[in-house]
Amino acid sequence: MPLHLMLGAARGMAAMMQPLPSAPGLPSWNSGWPRLKANQREAARIAASLASLGPHAGAEFRAAVLRRLWREDAALLRGLAAYRRHPHVRSLRDPPALWTEGSARLLDFGGTGRPVLFVPSLVNRAYVLDLDEGASLMRYLAGNGLRPLLLDWGWPGPAERRFTLTDHIAGRLERAILAAPEGLILAGYCMGGLLALAAALRRPDRVAGLALLATPWDFSTDPQAAGLARLLPGLEPLMEPMEALSVDLLQSLFAMLDPYSIPEKFRAFGRLDPASARARRFVALEDWLNDGVPLAAPVARETIGGWYGRNTPARGEWAVAGLPVNPAEWRGSAFVAIPARDRIVPPASALPLAAAIPGAKVHIAQAGHIGMVAGQGAEAALWRPLLDWLGSAGV
Repeated sequence: MPLHLMLGAARGMAAMMQPLPSAPGLPSWNSGWPRLKANQREAARIAASLASLGPHAGAEFRAAVLRRLWREDAALLRGLAAYRRHPHVRSLRDPPALWTEGSARLLDFGGTGRPVLFVPSLVNRAYVLDLDEGASLMRYLAGNGLRPLLLDWGWPGPAERRFTLTDHIAGRLERAILAAPEGLILAGYCMGGLLALAAALRRPDRVAGLALLATPWDFSTDPQAAGLARLLPGLEPLMEPMEALSVDLLQSLFAMLDPYSIPEKFRAFGRLDPASARARRFVALEDWLNDGVPLAAPVARETIGGWYGRNTPARGEWAVAGLPVNPAEWRGSAFVAIPARDRIVPPASALPLAAAIPGAKVHIAQAGHIGMVAGQGAEAALWRPLLDWLGSAGV
């Protein structure tokens, strides 16, 4: 399913009605995904009820379901066609790089105020924080008296595909911090929040404050964590040729979080006015979602097996270059933003991190994981509260 959405291939339509394929030895992809199991239980309940009403009721019900499916398929096709023909193309130019190393760049959005270095995830492009005109957290902060810097990890080459989390944090990220002006605020988004936390604990002499946005911590609270961890043995032979989890595999893993939402969002898009700001934002975000990067195999093993499988962060077992990552040891200012409607990082996973950081300001954003940073309501949900915190006397 996600491969179809990424490539826009018509042949993917048939796959959307089928289960995702499995590699030899790969555990069932739906094990541990509660919504799918709930739907299976509901289907069994309906089947039992129809059986009690006799054969004619069952035939009428099946015919009604088929009619509904045809209508839904037609709406999905209209939405996909509308997305493919939409004229919007991202045109923002990257600002100059303050520092580069390998595939990584530290982009400088200008300004003379306090520097704020943003650390994105390793599995998506950094420009979600500089998405489009009017949809750029970086440019919003630069226009309000700050100096935002964005760490773009780039496309992993042969060297980066051998990197561990320690290589990224104690290596690339720490050197980016040293290249930035002193007294900076370190801000991490999603997986980047964990990287930022570990780096801030290593270099409190260079980091004055810490902002963690939609950052997971207690993976035992995520009902999908165990299912994802069970996939790791089957993913090993698929990672071997590229020394990485490919973009296609990552797209499939993200789709598993809520497979039903993908066709739903395209049906909804098909009903929008193509000239509307909402349609343009949808296209910008969808293009970004489908513009992924591979994840180095060593990092995939640490995150899927360690974070999701053994819950190493919350158990106090995750260390970087021998230093345990213990949020209770952070002594600087801290801002923790938790999206209330987050399906990727459930609030129950992020709240324990906020509770573990002494004196952290907790902000519950009325948005989803991506909408908080780049959605239509992002300014109210996150940008303005973050700006207020950055300008407060306590930072």
